[in-house]
Amino acid sequence: MVSVLVVNDQSLQRLALRMLLAAEPGLSVVGEAANGAEAVHMSASLRPDLVLVDSRLSLADGIETVRRIARPSRLPRPLEPAEAGVHTPRVLVLTPAGHEGYAYAALRAGAGGFLFEDAAPGELTAAIRVVAAGDAVITPGLTRALIDAVRQEHAARPLHRTSGLGTLTRRERDVLIAVASGWSNAEIAEWLSIAPTTVKSHVSKVLGKIGARARVQAVAFAYESGLIRPAA
Repeated sequence: MVSVLVVNDQSLQRLALRMLLAAEPGLSVVGEAANGAEAVHMSASLRPDLVLVDSRLSLADGIETVRRIARPSRLPRPLEPAEAGVHTPRVLVLTPAGHEGYAYAALRAGAGGFLFEDAAPGELTAAIRVVAAGDAVITPGLTRALIDAVRQEHAARPLHRTSGLGTLTRRERDVLIAVASGWSNAEIAEWLSIAPTTVKSHVSKVLGKIGARARVQAVAFAYESGLIRPAA
């Protein structure tokens, strides 16, 4: 059973999401939060598997909420048994079209997946299961838009974050460059003349080595490390 905390500042939308998810086998809504502070508190107390965040929270509140949920403090909370450890739920963000900059900022804050808010109910429930299992969900259209956002940001303000780059093999660097260019596993497999399953294995190893949880985080890393540079 995947437990979900719904974060949305509109009561009717929270109710609609609760009804949708409650009717789906294997999913349960353990709580609803109307703002970022409530979301962080309820995430710590209810320990859901996944937090579903609507990006229409204010920009600063939304990004900080994602960061505090996805990367909680390592300090023990009062009255919490030490053996309980720090709970880190996955975060899935619903975003409207045209908010790719927000999605990129949330990605860097630790979000594990993004879905356009006009997604079909089946797409949403499938995405919740995938992200809760530890995989990433980012629609192809949003992936391309995020890549464009990354390129624009780093063309204006280049960064250089090299931690993890030196651990990559030559083949892994090739795969990372292709991922950062928006290529699918099938396209990378054809380019490198290897099996798609081998590409998937390489991608998993790259994500592990650079400390990323999703492909688009790898895109950001590729630009920040200077492995690739934005097109003029």
